[in-house]
Amino acid sequence: MAMDGASAIGIGRASAARRLRRRGWHGGLQGSDRNWALAFLVPYVVLFLAFVLLPVGYGLWLGHRPSSYAALFSDPIYLRTLANTALFIGIGVNLHLFLALLLSGYFMNRNWWVRSLLLVFILPWAVPSIPTFIAIHWMLNGEWGFINNVLYNLFGVEGPSWLNYRWLALGSVIVSYIWKWTPFWTVILIAGRMAIPQELYEAAAVDGATGIRRFTYVTFPLLANLYLICTLLSTIWTLGDFNTVYFVTGGGPSLSTHVLATLGIRDAFIVNNPQVGMAAVLSALPLLIPLVIILMRKLAKTQVQL
Repeated sequence: MAMDGASAIGIGRASAARRLRRRGWHGGLQGSDRNWALAFLVPYVVLFLAFVLLPVGYGLWLGHRPSSYAALFSDPIYLRTLANTALFIGIGVNLHLFLALLLSGYFMNRNWWVRSLLLVFILPWAVPSIPTFIAIHWMLNGEWGFINNVLYNLFGVEGPSWLNYRWLALGSVIVSYIWKWTPFWTVILIAGRMAIPQELYEAAAVDGATGIRRFTYVTFPLLANLYLICTLLSTIWTLGDFNTVYFVTGGGPSLSTHVLATLGIRDAFIVNNPQVGMAAVLSALPLLIPLVIILMRKLAKTQVQL
């Protein structure tokens, strides 16, 4: 009888394990509930396969040939493009996030006119990027652009040809990028500041920490994780940013302001060499992956519990 009882328990456990395995993929749903779940799930799976996995897989296949990278590295434009990309990311991301951090403190002011100014401040981010950058392109026209006309009419100064010199054009791209994206990150950091308990500021005030000391010892340590996450996301987005360079300078003058995103499009569609174009895009991965690893490690070491 003891053996029969043990056998029955073993059989029961085995059947329970089989039932768990059978229902694991559909969460235990049965009958019509399972059919409805599949009906809602299948379209998303199809869209994911069609618009994510298939394009990514095809892109990796296009850029897998070593000859494509040999042709890319032998192109003199490529090395200059790498330098432009590093400057665009390094200056653009760090400067606009630093400005966003400062401005987020200013917009925490409770005065009604400061809140009204915030609504105006976020307009550059709210406006679609393509018409914005096209307008900036024509404002920078060296002969009859808006900026040079203002300089001449107000100060009697002949403005430079902004888009005819590499460093002026690249600087114009970076300034346009900062102007466009600073409001977005400012709003994110304002939300982070609002999540800090007011009791911490009151305790800091009792200890005599006000002004810069309060920011140094209370605000910034509690915003550090959010600031790092913003840096990570902004770096990823900026590395793939096509609109800013393409619509402000078009990669000119003389192909001197291309970044990896615009160079890949040029090689793929203008030069009609999609393999080299995809190689240019994929060559950004060695720049991105180490940065992501460093940021994620830093994020793990600087966790702050609110």
